[in-house]
Amino acid sequence: MIRVNVTYVICLLSDGIVGIVMIQIIGLEGLPIIREGDDLAELICIGAEGQGVHIEDGDVLVITHVVVSRAEGNVVDLDSVEPSEFAKSLGERLSKDPALVEVVLRQSKSIVRMGDGNIICETMHGFVCANAGVDRSNVPGERNVVLLPVDPDVSARRIRMKIRELTGKDVAVIISDTHGRPLRDGQINVAIGVAGIDPVRNRMGEKDLFGYVLRVKRIAVADELASAAELVIGQADEGIPVAIIRGYAYPRSEEARATKLIRPREKDLFI
Repeated sequence: MIRVNVTYVICLLSDGIVGIVMIQIIGLEGLPIIREGDDLAELICIGAEGQGVHIEDGDVLVITHVVVSRAEGNVVDLDSVEPSEFAKSLGERLSKDPALVEVVLRQSKSIVRMGDGNIICETMHGFVCANAGVDRSNVPGERNVVLLPVDPDVSARRIRMKIRELTGKDVAVIISDTHGRPLRDGQINVAIGVAGIDPVRNRMGEKDLFGYVLRVKRIAVADELASAAELVIGQADEGIPVAIIRGYAYPRSEEARATKLIRPREKDLFI
């Protein structure tokens, strides 16, 4: 039995018809420590076969950005970083390692907020998050940090195409990261890269249970799937960087990018 297999039963109501959808979230256990140059797609396929899961058409693979970046070599040794005077000043002010602050600044388009030891940045991709996504968790080496992938959508497409080549199966790939939220406590997983899936499901124009036409209903499905995957991926000693979500009829797209999830600045009420 798969230890981290979660099954959901969802009742869908559409045009008066009630259906039941079984959605499984399966964590891939036993993957090796991912290092630079590793073929992540191949390791995922081997791990799935070894676990008896067998990748299927329509699966959604959620992969933590940390293992994607490690495979792509986006790891920095802080001992190799010479912090600027500005980074030293911020480090002293925020009680943070100046070398880490320097790496964060290099990965940032702008600083959105600072305080309580936190630097909230807009990354080069346009995501707003703590420390520009620079992560010290699950990175081999005491002074190593991992950066976000240079282009998470390209990384997702590359993995998706290799999985199709190896298995013949058409899957969606989501690369995830853990983000905080400005008005709610706790962190959730969100999508920073997608392939084969439209990250937003537009339901405007559909009717609700009582026949009202939905006028404002755009569901961030890629974020919801990324968060669901975190139920089995975890953050500490589980060693599970990949989850397969099976049974969800996601909106398919060959062109969509995760940056579609970024709210335009002119519509942002909080920045």
